[in-house]
Amino acid sequence: MPPIQLIVGLANPGKEYADTRHNAGAWFVEEIAVSTQTKLQAQTKFHGLYGNARLEAQPCHLLIPTTFMNLSGQSVAACMRYHKILPDAVLVAHDDLDLPVGTVRLKFDGGDGGHNGLKDIMRHLNTKQFYRLRIGIGRPSHQKTSVDYVLDSPTKAERIKIDEGIYLAKEALPLIAAGEIQKAMQQLHSTPPSA
Repeated sequence: MPPIQLIVGLANPGKEYADTRHNAGAWFVEEIAVSTQTKLQAQTKFHGLYGNARLEAQPCHLLIPTTFMNLSGQSVAACMRYHKILPDAVLVAHDDLDLPVGTVRLKFDGGDGGHNGLKDIMRHLNTKQFYRLRIGIGRPSHQKTSVDYVLDSPTKAERIKIDEGIYLAKEALPLIAAGEIQKAMQQLHSTPPSA
């Protein structure tokens, strides 16, 4: 499998969304940027915050689109075109309602699961064949719609669990970056989320 050349963290732009569940993908990329001492800077041509990191000895582009979520594909496609990156060398990190809070799963291909960011990326790339890092945020209680839930901040306890999941994903990054996806999946999927 080819090494991952681009890691995208999906988010909505602006301070009012920075701490909302929908921005969990961006939290992952921000964590990589901190740990690799990579500065993420606004890059107009990519419609996003962009940095060039090194994961072990492997160079890797980092991107957080600054379009709204449902226009994420514009940013991802622009960065891929510029750097001549193929879809199977892309990892998109995103929040996932179908996973328990803090559970993290790695997968290749598949549907959009109702996620507008993924939907737009598929539309722009004309393929579903890229990697996804699914960061579990759980489902809302019956009183709250999914839209309100993802645009709300997690509780303190939930944020701790999400951060723990992000840390586990970061631990698997050397394998992901090297294209050792099956090994990375084994490592990630065999670690139970904290209670």
